[in-house]
Amino acid sequence: MAYVRCDENEPVEKAIKRFKRMVEKEGTIREFKMRQYFEKPSAIEHRKKKALARKQMKKVHKMRSSKAY
Repeated sequence: MAYVRCDENEPVEKAIKRFKRMVEKEGTIREFKMRQYFEKPSAIEHRKKKALARKQMKKVHKMRSSKAY
């Protein structure tokens, strides 16, 4: 769970901005949106396979482009 401690002299807007960054970094909002609706186990597996394939293609592309130089 994300929480932010504020100093007495610190503006509230700055603390809110830090909190938003922390929540984004943890992926809390992304996870909430994913859990908002039920997803079939087969759909979860399909999504994970597509993400893995995308990640591998990105890695291959990066290796190929680095060898060109």
